[in-house]
Amino acid sequence: MRITRVNQMLDIKLIRENPDYVKSNLEKRGNPENLSMLEDLIATDKQWRQNLTSLNDLRHDRKQVTIEIAKLKKGGNDASSQVEKAKAIDAQITTVEKQVAMQEQKERDLLLRLPNLLDESVPFGKDSNDNVQIKTWGETPKFNFQIKNHIDLAQNLGLIDMERAGKVSGARFFFLKNQLTLLDFALMNFALHELTKKGYTPIEPPYLMNKKAYEGVTALEDFADVLYKIENEDLYLIATSEHPMAAMYMSEVLKEQEMPLKLAGLSTCFRKEAGAHGKDTRGIFRTHQFNKIEQFIFCKPEDSKKLHEELLSNAEDLLQKLGLPYRVVNVCTGDIGTVAAKKYDIEAWMPAMNDYREVVSCSNCTDYQARRLGIRYREKEGAPPKGFLHTLNSTAIATGRTIVALLENNQLEDGTIKVPKVLQKYMNDIEIIDKNR
Repeated sequence: MRITRVNQMLDIKLIRENPDYVKSNLEKRGNPENLSMLEDLIATDKQWRQNLTSLNDLRHDRKQVTIEIAKLKKGGNDASSQVEKAKAIDAQITTVEKQVAMQEQKERDLLLRLPNLLDESVPFGKDSNDNVQIKTWGETPKFNFQIKNHIDLAQNLGLIDMERAGKVSGARFFFLKNQLTLLDFALMNFALHELTKKGYTPIEPPYLMNKKAYEGVTALEDFADVLYKIENEDLYLIATSEHPMAAMYMSEVLKEQEMPLKLAGLSTCFRKEAGAHGKDTRGIFRTHQFNKIEQFIFCKPEDSKKLHEELLSNAEDLLQKLGLPYRVVNVCTGDIGTVAAKKYDIEAWMPAMNDYREVVSCSNCTDYQARRLGIRYREKEGAPPKGFLHTLNSTAIATGRTIVALLENNQLEDGTIKVPKVLQKYMNDIEIIDKNR
């Protein structure tokens, strides 16, 4: 049996050499299970290395015995005792090989489940209430009339049909109609246009991924309540275009001069939202299907912090051009999720909710995804790999939640909706959304 070492999700060398640092970093997340898994991983890795040493020693012994047997037979001497010794060693090798393989699989499973190490600038906190606001933009609108929420506005104008969507697909699906359909596609065209001007390559990915690719992108257990699994197929509907874009270069070595590789993914996204029962169920703020333009970057490790700020700036620029008031928060240790080392959220002002709500998630995943996917980089063709890339992702525009913010912030007293100037050219120059179109 040939024993091969798996790709590491966290750097196993770092865990071996500085376990206290890894432990203190994982402690910030406030989940005791992470520390338990780390301890189990360290013990398993120690046993694996000990058994691998024993296995190599046994193989060496087996080689020596084989040489002795050959010499005895060549000299016409009895080799039966050495043959029995070889059989005994073979039995030991088989036993230890099984132990090594089992420990390697266990180590891989533990590494797949452990979260990324957090950046030092991530604030400590238990949940979203402890996220730290770092900036705001725009003035929240003042209305001199009784405002409506987005779903009442849209239904009054004949722009959406939730009831018939429920008949066809179930709860949290919708038919967009008339100008709202145009608005949905206008937002995507607008975001793609702005990002391609900044050097981002537009990507339309496959909407289905196999398990191997998905395990490389994220901790699949964490997405159990999110992903739609295709029955009797090794395929999942994507929750975001980030995932297929991350896996696009799985097991490849990219050239250093190609970095940073900047992508703009356009896709429909599918999410079960199984853990969100009773929350934001009315309207299109939290749905099972929505369209999104996603930013994604592959880069050299030394560039990821700077590019994280670039992704945030791009998303802010889009919201500013749409005229939507927002705030940016630095997501705390208890709310950041498994994959990101640091994450910003942008929360747009939602008048009917009288609150800021998330419309953009912007993450630096450092080398976490690249290690899982085996994506490295080299200086030039033929040169040995220098290391693992860093990956970053950010929402550019998720159309559903952006539509919620646009309808509510731009509503007029008569129930019609102003269309932002930057979107009008994508909507047949419509300036006002009303019933007459």
